[in-house]
Amino acid sequence: MDTERGNRPSTGLQVAIGALLLVLDLLVIAWLVYGYGMTGWADAYDEVNAPEAPEVARQGAWILAGAAVVTGGALLALRLRVTAVVQLVALGAGALLLHTLATRP
Repeated sequence: MDTERGNRPSTGLQVAIGALLLVLDLLVIAWLVYGYGMTGWADAYDEVNAPEAPEVARQGAWILAGAAVVTGGALLALRLRVTAVVQLVALGAGALLLHTLATRP
């Protein structure tokens, strides 16, 4: 276990990076949910074809889950633990939201 203070990123830096990434995460989640909503709205006017909104939500869930693993893992590798947890929680919650939208009847 490394106890030297100079080798660890500061908590202030982690909080600043975490806040910036959280805003970006929320924008991406909002954009994907908006895309699902627009596709669902368009599906309401197309009764002949199968609805496409569940597939859009499923793709969004995979995008967010992959982003959580990649960014969370990279931040953990950089030893930015606080920021990595924020990424994993925010993007994981967004993926769960879109997965729930994809599986609802």
